[in-house]
Amino acid sequence: MTDAEYVNIWMRPERPARGPKPLYSRAQITEAAVRIADAEGLEAATMRRIAAEIGAGAMSLYRYVPSRDNLVELMADRLMGEIDLTGVPSGDWRADLTRYADELRAMWLRHPWIGGVQRSLPSFGPNQLLLIERLMGVLDPVVSIDENLGLVAMLNSYVEGTVREEISSAEEVRRSGLSESEWMARSYPYVDRLVKSGEYPIFTKIVMEARQPHLSRDDQFRYGLQRVLDCIAAALPSTAAGPQD
Repeated sequence: MTDAEYVNIWMRPERPARGPKPLYSRAQITEAAVRIADAEGLEAATMRRIAAEIGAGAMSLYRYVPSRDNLVELMADRLMGEIDLTGVPSGDWRADLTRYADELRAMWLRHPWIGGVQRSLPSFGPNQLLLIERLMGVLDPVVSIDENLGLVAMLNSYVEGTVREEISSAEEVRRSGLSESEWMARSYPYVDRLVKSGEYPIFTKIVMEARQPHLSRDDQFRYGLQRVLDCIAAALPSTAAGPQD
């Protein structure tokens, strides 16, 4: 589909003004697509596979969702709706952003296929718009909109980068057939040789002294998140930054 042919799914009415009542809804189709992607990956969520899941004809689904791009938009927005920011902004920016980061990471871990959604620009579905209003509303009273965008982008980049690595590592361990401790032990002889060579003092310091690599995934995430929030605090007016943890 070319850019000229593309129409945002949110601009298309779900049901025609005339004619029989639709047999299915976009929500049904989207839920089926998400279930399939969760079980088999994003590429498995084809119209034919979704149609089999809900008992419909594959071609009939195009009456509800005209294109693959539209389907992915619906799926991505469905996932944005899982990020619960009820009551945000609460007046405590650090607690609000911590809650958002935890919710975003949890959503990625439930649906790792979201990392394969390639869209250069957001489609601004209803769940994403609600998320923007609540999330951006946290810092809106104290910083400019450009500063707000930059700080939220920094937070999003941290969460996305960290959870991508977490998902990738888990998949590598799974493919190896080893436990995580066994997988780490397999590298020990080589790491030991590097340390004993004396040629890599910083690497040796990481191996011998660093505590962070030995933390649980949850604690590693929270450790880095607090550093990101400290950076955000430094960018806020002193009256808004509050005490740092």
